Amino acid sequence: ISDYTKAIEINPGYAAAYNNRGLVYWDKGQYDQAISDFTKAIEINPGDAAAYNNRGGTYGERGQYDQAISDFTKAIEINPGDAEAYYNRGITFGERGQNDQAISDYTKAIEINPGDAKAYYNRGITFGERGQNDQAISDYTKAIEINPGYAAAYNNRGLVYWDKGQYDQAISDFTKAIEINPGDAAAYNNRGGTYGERGQYDQAISDFTKATEINPRDAKAYYNRGITFRERGQNDQAISDYTKAIEINPGYAEAYYNRGNTFGERGQNDQAISDYTKAIEINPGDAAAYNNRGLVYGMKGQHDQAISDFTKATEINPRDAKAYYNRGKTYGERGQYDQAISDYTKAIEINPRYAGAYNLRGFIYYFKGEYEKSLKDVKKAQSLGCQISPRLLEALRKALGGKK
Repeated sequence: ISDYTKAIEINPGYAAAYNNRGLVYWDKGQYDQAISDFTKAIEINPGDAAAYNNRGGTYGERGQYDQAISDFTKAIEINPGDAEAYYNRGITFGERGQNDQAISDYTKAIEINPGDAKAYYNRGITFGERGQNDQAISDYTKAIEINPGYAAAYNNRGLVYWDKGQYDQAISDFTKAIEINPGDAAAYNNRGGTYGERGQYDQAISDFTKATEINPRDAKAYYNRGITFRERGQNDQAISDYTKAIEINPGYAEAYYNRGNTFGERGQNDQAISDYTKAIEINPGDAAAYNNRGLVYGMKGQHDQAISDFTKATEINPRDAKAYYNRGKTYGERGQYDQAISDYTKAIEINPRYAGAYNLRGFIYYFKGEYEKSLKDVKKAQSLGCQISPRLLEALRKALGGKK
């Protein structure tokens, strides 16, 4: 900075010195000074595409996306062969969620410079965000062909393979990312998640542990290891890991939710309710947390609170058959049979193969003396694999005069 400043003092019209000093300010995170220098370079030389590109990048760092896109566009007008300006504008469009424009710009950057691995990589990310997994894999593969040491491309391609259920390929890619960069906590985390999906819990825990060793502030790795411990029935360890994840990230709604599930499995109902409540505070649209908190309230005999939570779950997700089922069960326990039947019926409308809903609706019809309807429901439940109470079947047989 000192030398560029001296050069500018000697020659106040030295556009390149302003541009380069701006780059140093950018590298130091001093964005106001950087923008000031790039602007001065542009004033001196309005045809300086690089200065527009650099100022656009600085605006992008500050989240000023409109100004960034304007500068990248100007750079392209000055130099239509500026692959970097297309690439940078694509990045900015991606930040704004304008994926079509982002893909168009990455494609143009690739046409100008077919060896631009990062353009393939970022186009792959954008395809992945749109659910175009095959195109994403193709772009990550091309990035790897250009740069065989591109660990991030292996990692991201592994994530797409994981999303497609191709776990062998996913593990292979995460492993390659780790070989290239042994300090890549994300790759260990992702490989651990894939091992978990395959039920290989020892390998999963080993990888999550490695991720936490590399980055002791990796809340996701603690969370994922907690999930795996719970799968193995090691609830103490699971709770410990969820707690650590929450300490690192107090806004981690999923960690509160899953710790609540684990407390619930251990019969620690008050702690479970507390965690579900916290998850809901963080994410008021979490239907599952309302549903599960309702279940715990039900176990504590707090039926009003349970019904309120199940109702909220159905408001958030009107297609949540389980919430209707659980509310129906609570109404049934309170002797509110008509409401129970209504909820079981709704659960069946959403999921016509919901055996439990047929079974419990059959019970309610029996209690109401509607034996034909009861028999029809229990038979349907049986056909869907539900075990029916022999006492109910015998009671129905007697009530219907021996009819089976």
